[in-house]
Amino acid sequence: MMRLTRSLKFILQFAVLGLAVAFVVIYLLPDNALRPGGNQVVEVRETPPREQLPRNAGPVSYANAVEIAAPAVVNIHTKKLITREAHPLLDDPMFRHFFGDDFGGPREREETNLGSGVIISQQGYILTNNHVISDAEEIQIALRDQRTANATVVGTDPDTDLAVLKIELDNLPVITLGRSDQLRVGDVVLAIGNPFGVGQTVTSGIVSATGRNMLGINTFENFIQTDAAINPGNSGGALITASGDLVGINTAIFSRSGGSQGIGFAIPTSLARDVMHQIIEHGEVKRGWLGVAIQNINDNLAESLNLDEDQKGVIITSILNNGPADKAGLQPGDVITRIDGQPVTDVATALDLISGNRPGSKIRIQGLRQNDAFDKTVKVAQRPKQDE
Repeated sequence: MMRLTRSLKFILQFAVLGLAVAFVVIYLLPDNALRPGGNQVVEVRETPPREQLPRNAGPVSYANAVEIAAPAVVNIHTKKLITREAHPLLDDPMFRHFFGDDFGGPREREETNLGSGVIISQQGYILTNNHVISDAEEIQIALRDQRTANATVVGTDPDTDLAVLKIELDNLPVITLGRSDQLRVGDVVLAIGNPFGVGQTVTSGIVSATGRNMLGINTFENFIQTDAAINPGNSGGALITASGDLVGINTAIFSRSGGSQGIGFAIPTSLARDVMHQIIEHGEVKRGWLGVAIQNINDNLAESLNLDEDQKGVIITSILNNGPADKAGLQPGDVITRIDGQPVTDVATALDLISGNRPGSKIRIQGLRQNDAFDKTVKVAQRPKQDE
């Protein structure tokens, strides 16, 4: 009996000790340490629980935004005379003898065009695209309230495809300029214009992308891309937010058929605002210019120039004799890496940094010449007009 009691006591002691060890192991080791294969537990951050939103909580109508902005969007009708040149055979006396002097002579025909514009001030200033009114001899503006007026051209900027017109009417509806630099991909936008001349039309979509450039549409590009339907006649019209604020001037579409395919482009108000103010104040846009031709550096060019992967920039391909860059000592083949301390990654960046300086100011150009660093100061000139 004594031997059985001692054995039972021994077993109980070891059982208690085993339970204590097991408790310590389970308490101290990670949860996944005892799992087969030692698989890691993935920790994710989740938003706290919230009440389910009703299905009709989102906007069900943009009528208020349209009611605010649409009265300031106008239709633009332009006219110009197209003269057909006389036939070369009219220089032959024998031809004129048989067919007369009037046969095949110069002929004129009237060409009309339709577009859109946006009233941006009570003084009657209208913002539109340059290509809408280019070479027009007569420009007529039609408001949503059925009033019409002839417009004069205050100034144009072919480099951004913008133009400012002016009309003389009282009590004009004016649009509110929004902050295009605060747009996010996915924001709802509405396009208002006069597609195909059918009358004022509103289409909706979202911001598909911002900062689009290198499209070959304009010299200076910083487009808002949207899938809101934009068609011929929408050019110069308004791209507005769901609150009715102007964030862009509808400009172009990417299309194989000539109709909307869900890729439209608008000039942001952040760019249009500066152009508009300069045109109104000076009659033109004054931009800095170096007198150089530049191009992007691709991988093959970087390899031929022995550039490291982290050495980005643009290369000067040609320089205007006696131009600003030539006077400062820049040469073809120079790689520009920084302008006024700002890194240069491509041609679009370089153009923006150069053109943003007023003519007569000085800018600092840093770069590489045959892998040796250089640092030049250039006095910028005024950029010639696009058609010069």
